[in-house]
Amino acid sequence: MVILKSPQQIETMREGGHILATILGQVKEKAVVGASTKELDDYVRQLCKEYKVIPVFLNYTPYGADRPYPAAICISINDEIVHGIPNESPRLLKNGDVVSLDMGVKYKGLIVDSAITVIVGEGDVKAKKLLKATQEALAAGIDAAIVGNKTGDIGHAIETVVKPYGFSLPEELGGHGVGESVHEDPFIPNFGKPHQGALIREGMVFAIEPMVNEGVKRIVLDRDGYTYKTADGKRSAHFEHTVAIIDGKAEILTI
Repeated sequence: MVILKSPQQIETMREGGHILATILGQVKEKAVVGASTKELDDYVRQLCKEYKVIPVFLNYTPYGADRPYPAAICISINDEIVHGIPNESPRLLKNGDVVSLDMGVKYKGLIVDSAITVIVGEGDVKAKKLLKATQEALAAGIDAAIVGNKTGDIGHAIETVVKPYGFSLPEELGGHGVGESVHEDPFIPNFGKPHQGALIREGMVFAIEPMVNEGVKRIVLDRDGYTYKTADGKRSAHFEHTVAIIDGKAEILTI
């Protein structure tokens, strides 16, 4: 069931979204050559205390998982698409690494979710192209999120951007409603046909999050039970915003 949000709830989520964007910006500055993924997770926990928000991924058990997620932020490196665990087997970031930083926070009882991908140090041309394609796909998906369209229009817009680049979209992963819970209806695939799927209505709040693979779309789940990786070992990028449907169109809350 889709949970529509009131103007007051959306205002609270806008405030929380600004805090989340600030935290991700500060973590991005620390994602440099030699940085430890555990140190970044520790830094996120410190920032959440400073900004008086709750890191909602920490100890969250999504459907199908057999244990709670153990960190405050997902850090996924190179062939890791999403849900990389930063603190169980900490790694040092290397020059050229493609690193996704994905987190959600609860602020005044409501949840927002966002992700960015960064290149550590000097990246190669294809890595920069991968990030560019993913950012453009996110923008196209947001533009398609208007009242009267359907979730298939969002997915179609994302797919239309990504395909000419020669990259692929893992079909099992996508966006979702958010607010009262981390994951709410509707599920928003990053591919689709126009005019199909759930109807977009005023007051809906959801996360749009294209994940774009450099190679094949097929994915595998790591032994840790959380980290999804590309099946061919090539890199992946991930950008995400929480948006609210206000006055007929999507407003980005996580900026």
